[in-house]
Amino acid sequence: MAEFPNLSRRGFLNGTAAVGGLLVVPGLLTACSKTDSSSATGEGALEKLRKQGFVRVAYANEAPYGYLEGKELKGEAPTLHREIFRALGVDELKPTLSEWDGLIPGLQAGKYDVVSAGMAITPERCGNAIFSEPEFISPTALMVQKGNPKKLTDLASAKEAGVTVGVMSGAVEGSYAKGAGISEDRIKTLQKPQDGADAVKGGRIDAFLLTGISLRWLAKTNPDTEVTEAFVPELDGKEQFSPGGAVFRKGNEDLRDSFNRELKKIVSDRSRYVQLLEPYGFGETEIPPADLRTADLCKG
Repeated sequence: MAEFPNLSRRGFLNGTAAVGGLLVVPGLLTACSKTDSSSATGEGALEKLRKQGFVRVAYANEAPYGYLEGKELKGEAPTLHREIFRALGVDELKPTLSEWDGLIPGLQAGKYDVVSAGMAITPERCGNAIFSEPEFISPTALMVQKGNPKKLTDLASAKEAGVTVGVMSGAVEGSYAKGAGISEDRIKTLQKPQDGADAVKGGRIDAFLLTGISLRWLAKTNPDTEVTEAFVPELDGKEQFSPGGAVFRKGNEDLRDSFNRELKKIVSDRSRYVQLLEPYGFGETEIPPADLRTADLCKG
């Protein structure tokens, strides 16, 4: 089983360039932009993929977004992308493992055709590659002890109950807790997700704050816990959706557009979306709002 996302990825996933002292990797944001060097761009690129019968996808081995289990590529992004490319007439995903900070540079260099890693859509990344419309959003949730003894539902209820909330070091959830008015002495910093689950089970914190996607995955191996319904936190009056999508090389806009047409069919069909992605902790709360557009996200 792939390892749980590390702290630098958590910061990236939430669309922050530098959080809590974590710096973005220079190669990710400053790599030179490069369009597809082949003559097969746009619809020609899709025709090329159809003829060869496969699409090269990159993953970062981070569950539940994209990871290898045995010899099988699993996760949110590969599952969704496999469905979409089959509908486009391309039956096989050929995976390439990449370090997280090498995903976009590798795409620019032509090592693969698509990044299938649940990558957050941020203005910085939009300068170096092109994104699909959002595949998912990452609303927040709380991991609590089985039975939810404090009856917590969101950050407002956590503040009202005066409970102690755990957050990961360097991740954006700490700012969510502070923004909700939870006092700093009630916010405890943890180094990794399992530390949060252990602290909940041991009663050292009352709740662990993270994305619902991540917490539901974590709960699979921590049966003495449960996860609240996900909610969209606000920071400075702005909802924090943290959306992710597929990434394509500049010059392949028509391929991206073909992908988007099939993606819209799945995102618009709530039952189909959940059926495909529920095994990885994605449910109706992760379906992107219809008015959440990549063009707007790229503007910041």
